[in-house]
Amino acid sequence: MQDKDELLREAERMGERLSEWRRTLHRFPELSFQEFGTADFIATVLGTIDGLTVTRGIGLETSVVATLGTGKGPVIALRADIDALPIDEANTCEYSSKTPGVMHACGHDAHAAILLGTAVLLSGYFRDRPLSGTVKFIFQPAEEMIDEKSLSGSPYLLQAGAYDGAELAIALHMCPWLPVGAVQLHNGISMANVDVFRGTIRGTGGHGAYPELGSDPTWMLGLVLQALHGIVPRRVSALEPAVISVGQIHAGTASNIIPNEVQVEGTVRSYSGKVRDLLESEIHQAFSLAAQLGGDYSFHYQRGEPALANDRSVNGRIEKAIRKTEPSVEVINQAFGMGGEDFAYVTQQLPGAMFFLGCSLDDGTERDLHTPHFDIDERSLPLGAAILANAAIGFFTSTEGHGEQEG
Repeated sequence: MQDKDELLREAERMGERLSEWRRTLHRFPELSFQEFGTADFIATVLGTIDGLTVTRGIGLETSVVATLGTGKGPVIALRADIDALPIDEANTCEYSSKTPGVMHACGHDAHAAILLGTAVLLSGYFRDRPLSGTVKFIFQPAEEMIDEKSLSGSPYLLQAGAYDGAELAIALHMCPWLPVGAVQLHNGISMANVDVFRGTIRGTGGHGAYPELGSDPTWMLGLVLQALHGIVPRRVSALEPAVISVGQIHAGTASNIIPNEVQVEGTVRSYSGKVRDLLESEIHQAFSLAAQLGGDYSFHYQRGEPALANDRSVNGRIEKAIRKTEPSVEVINQAFGMGGEDFAYVTQQLPGAMFFLGCSLDDGTERDLHTPHFDIDERSLPLGAAILANAAIGFFTSTEGHGEQEG
């Protein structure tokens, strides 16, 4: 029987610490651009790990970046996001959120705990071995939301140099649709472009008893919605991933008053740039129907993070690390879906890849991402930390001009 991987053994020995870190972060979630306590906690833990240099405030005040190494030779970046979501937690476990209306419903608490564990593993591994290179541990704020400049955290850290010198970058994401012991990988486009549209349909409004005396934007809305919902099945090839969803409709102040305007907002998802352009144009055309129906309209389309493009060679490194860590892990090659991920900005700038780490709880409760019941099986934490650590070691081992560093 093959001996268990050295780093996985060590990660499992620190399993309680990983869970404790994750649960502390889970109890005290903070929204995007507000992760001050989260950053303090992460920096404090990093400060206890031998050999790390910890820097705060690169790009955003709440970012934390730690480096391990000589500052010379090849550089690998490992990234975890740290922000939470505006969701009221429905779980009643002892570590449930203590902040009303805010919850770690996307696993960023686990991502941060795993990366802290990876830092511990690599610090210990290279304590008595030469490290001819540098590992950057990047704890990124504001993955979930954008600011008034329409930017999330990733572009800020890139612009400020957090990834400078890195030859590749790796991130992971918790995966509640797979069990512990399964990992999802995918080459190329794996998550969607994320855009938002806002349209206002205008009429004259009027008294509800005399609709013939004015123009009714709620009537126009019906035809605009028909047009919106017909775009994907009739204007986009069935072979192309695309989604248009209306999320908000606001109108009116009383039952007997025809409003003078209706506001509509929604999200748009796509994989290709060509389809992204087509969707924007078609949605604009849908709102323009209001002008043909005796009303008027305004339209705003906001492009968010790009589609996540996973580099094939980086995925190859991740898969080798998975096999070294635990050969029994099931590797599923499939795109991650129509969700968005601002790590996509990083993979636009340098070779990088994200993998999804199985974490489902077999308790009969649906615990999907971005829901009030989201939770994980914490046995996934040591596995994630060991995979990231082995990926970093494999990178240094295979980099030309640098010697073997076998465990």
